[in-house]
Amino acid sequence: MRKVIANPLALAGLLIISLILLLALLAPWIAPYDPNAIDVKAILLPPSMQHWMGTDALGRDIWSRMLFGARISLLVGIVAVGIATSIGIVLGAVAGYYRGWVDTIMMRLVDIMLSIPTFFLILAVIAFLTPSIWNIMIVIGLTSWMGVTRLVRAEFLSLRNREFVLASQTLGAKDFRLIFIHLLPNSLTPIIVSSVLGVASAVLVESGLSFLGLGVQAPQASWGNILTDGKEYIQFAWWLSLFPGLAILITVLGYNLLGEGLRDALDPRSQ
Repeated sequence: MRKVIANPLALAGLLIISLILLLALLAPWIAPYDPNAIDVKAILLPPSMQHWMGTDALGRDIWSRMLFGARISLLVGIVAVGIATSIGIVLGAVAGYYRGWVDTIMMRLVDIMLSIPTFFLILAVIAFLTPSIWNIMIVIGLTSWMGVTRLVRAEFLSLRNREFVLASQTLGAKDFRLIFIHLLPNSLTPIIVSSVLGVASAVLVESGLSFLGLGVQAPQASWGNILTDGKEYIQFAWWLSLFPGLAILITVLGYNLLGEGLRDALDPRSQ
């Protein structure tokens, strides 16, 4: 933790993400209005003291919708990355530990998945499912595990013949213990970094899906569908596109800074 705090990149990313998470968690208490409350007397009002980020075409307060939208966008990113990381760890560990034909099959499966444009694959799957937050999280997770798999496999291949692993084998340790007690803990650095960077990618994917109308459905707020609502009024209601766009930008930047900083802080080879 001292290394992370001492690293300017990691500290900047950590502060940004912590602030956004805090705002998202406190949204029900700090949002000045109901995010779905329609007010026909306050349609398309510019930013003011009453409405810090203005209102939309239905008179809904954008600041309140941004706060509740942060909960959705961050939840999708974190859960989707959790699913992808879990799959990637299991497949990468099996491929790197057993090698041989098991490794060959796993890596060909990874190559096949990588040959398919991920976003279009997600679009195709979502088109056949009912758009919902749970479907989005599951689909993003099931189509984003390939990078983690390759990272874990590479780490296992480099650690497989180290002395501490051979000593454990000599003492009769089973495969499960070798994988999850000895090898996996020594492979966590690239997994942590990849997971942090993956959250940023998942937030972007969710925002893109919601912008296209295939993600979180109205009236539930997410940054992507707030952007969608604003595209028809962008010439005279600039705030509808500016604030959710900035939120996505700052969140992705924060996760990228944190990921880069963690890599520098946790990797002993960079010292």
